[in-house]
Amino acid sequence: MRGLTHRAVDEAAGLAPGSTSNIARTRLALLELTLTRLTELDDAALLADLPVPPSLTRDQLTEIVAHALDVQLTEARRRALARYELALEANRRPELRAIYDRAGRRFREPLIALVAAAGSPDPVRHARRLVTFHEGVLFDALAGAGDVPSLDDLRRATADFLAGILPETGLVT
Repeated sequence: MRGLTHRAVDEAAGLAPGSTSNIARTRLALLELTLTRLTELDDAALLADLPVPPSLTRDQLTEIVAHALDVQLTEARRRALARYELALEANRRPELRAIYDRAGRRFREPLIALVAAAGSPDPVRHARRLVTFHEGVLFDALAGAGDVPSLDDLRRATADFLAGILPETGLVT
């Protein structure tokens, strides 16, 4: 977090010194813009082509979740790490917490719909558990053990998890 400064952003973006501070006058404003941009990028990478069908098999949901994990652990790894940094900062800054929580809801709401489409009898509770699973896998790979599981490993782990919360068929009409 200490490396995220107005000057550092100017340099990384190839802007004239002071450009970033004209847009984000304070440190909080810079953090807010950063979180907003990370959310936009993750939205495009994870939710853009994710229509929620009226029904979904457990295997289909497994593939969606495993793919999202794989993206976050590979091509979007730096964003995922930045999001964790911002999460910690949001715990110290209530003004940032509101923005962070709003961004989180942006991703939780489609997940509730997906879990419901896969036959969950309690989609809100099961989506919350799925978020906990997802974040645990991410955190372990990014900040814990440091081992990045393969897409096949992510599929197996997600399938095991979903087998514990969703009906056998995973399909509701």
